[in-house]
Amino acid sequence: MGHDQVLEAFQLECGALGDAVTGLSEAEWDLPTRCTPWTVRDLLGHVSVVIDWLPAMLDVPEPGEAEISAVEYYRPDDRFSPGTNAQRIALAQDRAAGPADGAASAEDFAATWRRADRLCRDQPGGRTVRTRHGDAMLLSEFVLTRIVEVAVHGLDMADALGREAWLTPAAGDAVAELLLGAEHATAVDKLGWSRSRFLRKATGREPLNDAEAARVERLGIHWLALG
Repeated sequence: MGHDQVLEAFQLECGALGDAVTGLSEAEWDLPTRCTPWTVRDLLGHVSVVIDWLPAMLDVPEPGEAEISAVEYYRPDDRFSPGTNAQRIALAQDRAAGPADGAASAEDFAATWRRADRLCRDQPGGRTVRTRHGDAMLLSEFVLTRIVEVAVHGLDMADALGREAWLTPAAGDAVAELLLGAEHATAVDKLGWSRSRFLRKATGREPLNDAEAARVERLGIHWLALG
């Protein structure tokens, strides 16, 4: 997926999440999610935090040649250790505690993703960035990892709220391509799953039975290490 396509998918998925959380009651903001100990409010705080890494990354000189892809970004190293996960939880809760209420949390998210989107669109297609973990990546590959965050946690929030998934086709296709490669559409069609169900299965949010596990193995899905 090219630079412009990735940015378009990012914009559409962030917009869908922003629309979904606009107008939530305070009780809904405080509902628990499967991402313990986060509430809906905390989880949106986490998504805001991980998008908000982008401006600082773009504000420094490029690191040079890209060293890893989006798939390799998810390798299971210290970035998903208990200590790093504890820091991740605390950052999300601190971000969620800042806004005065749920409406302000939604506004904070909207301002955060729109700023990141605007800055990314000002960059050339071959722009590289260095992540906080030290990885040199194409900007488009890093933004793809942000689509994963928005899409996956959008499913978590939809489930916590008891709503149908709002996963956009663009984000569903982007994540499927990340997990399956260029022939993603045919592979997912063979599984017979919607994009949202596929994403739940691929991230462990919905268990695989033995037959499904065998079919997934034959398709060569790249399983992601997620914190």
